[in-house]
Amino acid sequence: MIRVLLADDQALIRAGFRALLDSVDDIEVVGEATDGAQAVELAASTRADIILMDIRMPHVDGLEATRRIAASEDLAGVRVLILTTFEADEYVYEALRAGASGFLVKDTEPAELLQAVRVVARGEGLLSPSITRRLIADIAASPRLGQDVDTTRLSGLTDREREVLTLIGGGLSNDEIAAKLYVSPLTAKTHVSRILTKLGARDRAQLVVIAYETGLVTPGGR
Repeated sequence: MIRVLLADDQALIRAGFRALLDSVDDIEVVGEATDGAQAVELAASTRADIILMDIRMPHVDGLEATRRIAASEDLAGVRVLILTTFEADEYVYEALRAGASGFLVKDTEPAELLQAVRVVARGEGLLSPSITRRLIADIAASPRLGQDVDTTRLSGLTDREREVLTLIGGGLSNDEIAAKLYVSPLTAKTHVSRILTKLGARDRAQLVVIAYETGLVTPGGR
């Protein structure tokens, strides 16, 4: 059972998500928070696996809450899936850097939301399928990229692992990576798992950020 915590200051939105998530057998809503501070507290007390986190909340916003969760050893197993009203939210990049496992727009189709929760619960950080490549393009165009590039962070990767990380940075799924490199999906998944371990990344979403921040992938370079 996947335990989900809802963090949004809009009661109507929380009610809609709860109704959808509680309608399936493998997902359970274990709590609701109206701001980021409450989300952090409930993450521990409810032992949630996933937090559906709105960015814009009063007092402590979703971005700061995500930072606190990512920094807490006690909450190491909790994954944050950011919910936003706009596809090109200015805080999405910061949320991914803070430790979010991905994000979805609030008008995502119900089936996509359920799939997203399941994917993130498996530790496979997600950027909404409908906007993954668009978001990556937005991240790549950020003026913050190119500053303080640290290529030594990749020194422990093999050539093949760098190749895989480049493809991850380009928005490819494991199956797409397998097809591109003419390997099995299991082999592609193994490479991704090793990269996650070597780079100390929480999930795939962080690998996308690392790929750009280290200069492995550059705007227009894919």
